[in-house]
Amino acid sequence: MPPALGVALPNRQLLAYGALGLPLAMAALPVYVHVPRLYAESAGMSLSLLGSLLLVARLLDAGIDPLLGGWSDRTASRQRLIVLALPCLALGMLALLHPPAVAAPLWLLASMLCTYFGFSLASVAYQAWGAELGRDAGERTRLTASREGFGLIGVVLAAALPGLLAKDLAQGLSGLALLFPVLLLFLASWTLLGTPSSAARLPASGGLLGNLRAVLNDGRFRRLLAVFVVNGIAAALPATLVLFYVADVLQAEAWSGAFLALYFVSGVAFLPLWVVFARRFGRVRTWVASMLVAVASFAWAWGLGAGDVWPFAVVCLLSGAALGADLTLPAALLADLCERPASDSVEGGGSAQAGAYFGWWNLVAKLNLALAAGLSLPLLDLVGYRPGVAGATAGLAAVYCLLPLVFKSIAAVLAWQWRSTLEVYR
Repeated sequence: MPPALGVALPNRQLLAYGALGLPLAMAALPVYVHVPRLYAESAGMSLSLLGSLLLVARLLDAGIDPLLGGWSDRTASRQRLIVLALPCLALGMLALLHPPAVAAPLWLLASMLCTYFGFSLASVAYQAWGAELGRDAGERTRLTASREGFGLIGVVLAAALPGLLAKDLAQGLSGLALLFPVLLLFLASWTLLGTPSSAARLPASGGLLGNLRAVLNDGRFRRLLAVFVVNGIAAALPATLVLFYVADVLQAEAWSGAFLALYFVSGVAFLPLWVVFARRFGRVRTWVASMLVAVASFAWAWGLGAGDVWPFAVVCLLSGAALGADLTLPAALLADLCERPASDSVEGGGSAQAGAYFGWWNLVAKLNLALAAGLSLPLLDLVGYRPGVAGATAGLAAVYCLLPLVFKSIAAVLAWQWRSTLEVYR
């Protein structure tokens, strides 16, 4: 049953809604981080073929998100789509993390597409459901914070479990793949059974492509998306380069795992504080403040060198704290756009289009990762950086520290300039 009008969701229902965020985020990390190395080492695939297959699968994955969002808008129950998507995700993960000895390229492509379909459909429907479930801006912020907080815990678990389950990467990932369906079943059941249905809505009507175009015609959405793109590139750049920076600038490769753990744990720990600040000062102002915290951390990192382990731990603490705001506040602002009255939204009304909004949003989030790699890695080559070569780290430090600082500053300026447009409800 949908919650009664004017009655706030209790904490147990907020937690129940967020629980599904853990396995969804847990699935993303090994797919993006471990799969290339796993298939190169265990299946003996050439790097050229591997890179081509990964590129094709990721482009298809990103491109299909708006279409899945439109499908979600045309379905009476978004929860049913989640139930449809999760078996595809579980089976895809099991197959993906168990590469065969023969026909590995075909296996990789098929299992990636199955995993991406399940992950993307579940994510879009899940996010749109949360936008419809919240009755006001504060509640939508808390729902988003619950989802992203569980998601950060999922990332930490995905990073730690393979090493805890086995010393060998392939065996550790195999153990993770076997554990994943159990966690997915338990946490998805908690979400689906413990969260109330959203308020009744009419499924979207009209042409799918026309409605997708109508969402992009929403000026407020385009502005929020522009800030999200610039800020997202700023966040993806250091994520792409951090292991190079730790190994060659700090010369502290043994600390890489601890730095990553501190970064994500900080994101979880500071997330409730950003929610409090957002309620008191507004979400755009709070988001801009978090960007300034990130700018300060990158400026601090610019002055570090070999052996500066503890100073870089401060960088991880501050940038991780900013991560919690990056994950929660823009998505909560988007949820407000989805839930505007029909007279104030795109053709067809607010919540009927929530899937389309989040479909475009997820497409951009995935392309940000590709843009960051496409921008930063050629730049490293241009400035003469070579991994493991002493004395060639100045260019790496500049790209790692200063480039995100520039993008973060631009995002902060844009968000502040458009603050009255981006924050529809207070």
